[in-house]
Amino acid sequence: MNIGQAAAQAGLHAKTIRYYEDIGLILPAARGANGYRDYGVEDLHVLRFVQRARGLGFSVRDCRDLLSLYHDRNRASADVKALAEQRIASIEVKVAELRSLAATLSHLVERCAGDDRPDCPILDDFAEAHHA
Repeated sequence: MNIGQAAAQAGLHAKTIRYYEDIGLILPAARGANGYRDYGVEDLHVLRFVQRARGLGFSVRDCRDLLSLYHDRNRASADVKALAEQRIASIEVKVAELRSLAATLSHLVERCAGDDRPDCPILDDFAEAHHA
């Protein structure tokens, strides 16, 4: 199948697939006689694997490690689990940061009258932070 078909079936953009090939994350697809990429079932499997891992927030580097572990039949599942646990920890940090942002913004919104007057504690806070 061509890159457009592979991209559609893997849930990726063709440009993303080319990028993954350029950085060596995935092996370049074989080229047909016409010079176009020709993706097979195994290529599609790897593309879906990477798409799923990236969708769960794994970095390109992590995906490289995960693919390496996937292809290594002598791998220890503990290595895979450790990568997943690291990802969970980074997600939890991000969630805490987002909750803090939401709490701060909620506090500012509560202080704002939201009426026709020009006074706005939200804008005042932004301006104070800028000059601090």
